[in-house]
Amino acid sequence: MSVTAAEGWVRRSQDQSWLSKLLDWKPLLVVMCLLPAVGLLLVFLTYPLGLGIWLAFTDTTIGRSGVWVGLENFEYMMEDPIFWNAVFFSVFYTAVATVGKFGLGLWLALLLNNHLPFKSFLRAIILLPWIVPTVLTAIAFWWIYNPQFSIISWVFIELGLRDTNIDFINTAWPARWSLIGANIWRGIPFVAISLLAGLQTISPSLYEAALLDGSTGWQRFRYITFPMLLPILAIVMTFSIIFTFTDFQLVYAITRGGPVNATQLLATLAFQRGISGGQLGEGAAIAVAMLPFLIFATLFSYFALARRKWQQGEAND
Repeated sequence: MSVTAAEGWVRRSQDQSWLSKLLDWKPLLVVMCLLPAVGLLLVFLTYPLGLGIWLAFTDTTIGRSGVWVGLENFEYMMEDPIFWNAVFFSVFYTAVATVGKFGLGLWLALLLNNHLPFKSFLRAIILLPWIVPTVLTAIAFWWIYNPQFSIISWVFIELGLRDTNIDFINTAWPARWSLIGANIWRGIPFVAISLLAGLQTISPSLYEAALLDGSTGWQRFRYITFPMLLPILAIVMTFSIIFTFTDFQLVYAITRGGPVNATQLLATLAFQRGISGGQLGEGAAIAVAMLPFLIFATLFSYFALARRKWQQGEAND
């Protein structure tokens, strides 16, 4: 080998060694792995969120770029009874639907955690309401609640409990309870399967030890099942609160916020003012008003994770 060739080989080896060391540098690997995800978040989350917040402080309408108006949109919202009605129903809808979903979902999870015949088939059946597209669910419930063709009204009339059909979606409170019932039916599978996965992680030896101590079924649930399931319960509840509070398709497809804005959620009201009404600034302001509720749900999840670390004997971060 000539001296020139040897020098070239040594130089290439040094360059390759430098490149290998750079690629093996842990901070660079972390940045390279996170860069695609960060890019997607910036494009599809951060930019729309920032644009929405900016529009909330302007008088932008569809087809016309607005000017900065400060808190004018929010001041108008504070004096708008329809907005406060949407706040009330959003909180009421989320609270009642979440309690219903978790009550029935936990019961189904405990039931499916037992040794039942055709258990896999039953789990697949329970998942159907979650798999079906929301619009199809809404159409089905629209027919169930139809003032003329409601099967519920037909059953009540056949049993002699009523003489006329029930008007589910054209009066305020029946429409509200009807939407809550539809949301509970759709959300039960997500809660049940998630909690069932959590139940599968609890060691059977804990229940065996409790049985040897003479514990009852309620005591085993209170002192073993519920504490061990609480971190998962808190996280699933957080996601359920977010999904329910930001619900749009189910409400818009069944009632479109009616009758007389009685079933308006913040999400549907923001769409009505911003897109249908053309007032993008006002609609964005209503959407921004949802952020404190969503931040609260996120903080709830964070503290649930901190509790989980405490249960595992680790120090909280």
